[in-house]
Amino acid sequence: MDLRYGVEDDDFRAEVREWLEQNLRGEFARLRGTGGSGREHEEIELRMAWERALGAAGWIGLGLPREWGGRSATLLQQVIFAEEYAKADAPGRVNHMGEHLLAPTLVTFGAITLQRRFLPGILRGEELWCQGYSEPGAGSDLAAVRTRALLEDGSWRIDGQKVWTSNAAFADWCFVLVRTEPGSERHRGLSYLLVPMRQPGIEVRPIVQITGTSEFSEVFFDGARTDASCIVGEAGDGWRVAMGTLGFERGVATLAQQIGFERELAHVLELARANGTIADPDISARIIDAWIELRVMRYHALRTLGSIEPGAASVSKLLWANWHRRLGELAIDVRGPGATTLTGTPYELDREQALFLFSRADTIYAGSNEIQRNIIADRVLGLPRR
Repeated sequence: MDLRYGVEDDDFRAEVREWLEQNLRGEFARLRGTGGSGREHEEIELRMAWERALGAAGWIGLGLPREWGGRSATLLQQVIFAEEYAKADAPGRVNHMGEHLLAPTLVTFGAITLQRRFLPGILRGEELWCQGYSEPGAGSDLAAVRTRALLEDGSWRIDGQKVWTSNAAFADWCFVLVRTEPGSERHRGLSYLLVPMRQPGIEVRPIVQITGTSEFSEVFFDGARTDASCIVGEAGDGWRVAMGTLGFERGVATLAQQIGFERELAHVLELARANGTIADPDISARIIDAWIELRVMRYHALRTLGSIEPGAASVSKLLWANWHRRLGELAIDVRGPGATTLTGTPYELDREQALFLFSRADTIYAGSNEIQRNIIADRVLGLPRR
């Protein structure tokens, strides 16, 4: 990717910067620095209003074609937006699943009717999405999915369970990987359905984590329905579509995730300076290492933008998951012994404690470290399975 900025890019950066400066005011001013890992509950209603403001101004789906309401922005311009968004300390985005995962999936695999129905709501920030992939017994091994769907009377009837479903508690729709061919196994017989969340056949049970918050939920489907047309790709072709969706998690989506990481590292550095632990050679070295590793993540994301390199997404996951977990450990060490006690009641965590506890799960969800290394060994290095 050519990272040299042109005149158009400089103008685009100025436009982004000016809009953020003018709009992160008034009621939205208190959103600065909110959201992020383990803090998705913060100011959720106001952040949803902010999402709609972004949509109205055309800042959602920058890379999508203009005919669908996007800006046909170049990859470099999408990077510029992520950079300026981070510099403005703007809030964590609410509809990552819709904008960065489902929207490009619809453009790539979806029927024109689905594109017309769902893309406008995503781009306006009005319809929020969650992802129905993982199940008990089918987490990192996604091909073991057992949630089933049968076509009857013009609609799909869905029965089963999903787990670790991010933001399911307030999502409007869910893109769900289900088994539509009875008796099929592994990658065969799967389909990719779009399912409305607010209906009698769906129950959402928030999972209370060790942080005391509930970003994730269990979702139970008991005769839930969606129209027969709400299938992306062909019936039985769900594995290919689902893998396409996962491929969109790298690149600009990864850069957007790093927005929160940069803020968290800056906070840890500020804390170390304030309490004097920056003078500790070990703490100082770990902060420097964290900064360097964050740059490595950025350059990896930039290098793989728009590419289909096998294993790129797995390398990215290993980089950010382990980095973030180490940052949580660093934050506690910077705080010192006082970090082990709670200052609020009955279970109110401060910023560093929440970071430490939430980041313990980073190397497990979205594909564990072990699974990512297996993918790299198999698809990149060509190592034998045994």
